Amino acid sequence: MKPATIFVPLLLAASLSGCVVAPVEPAEVAPAGVVYVAPVGVVPGPGYSWRYHPHYGWGWWHPRYGWHRGWH
Repeated sequence: MKPATIFVPLLLAASLSGCVVAPVEPAEVAPAGVVYVAPVGVVPGPGYSWRYHPHYGWGWWHPRYGWHRGWH
């Protein structure tokens, strides 16, 4: 048996077995004088992060869709 017949399938399997790493956003830091409140519910969808809103307080924010439930 030729070494290439073993090597090629192993190389193909190794190249297709990689994992996907999603970018992780740094943890949100509460502004001075603001108490951090941890989220109680689940994330409303992919891409949302827990942020502080100056008027409404803590909530979910998405870079494309903005604040969850239409905060401005």
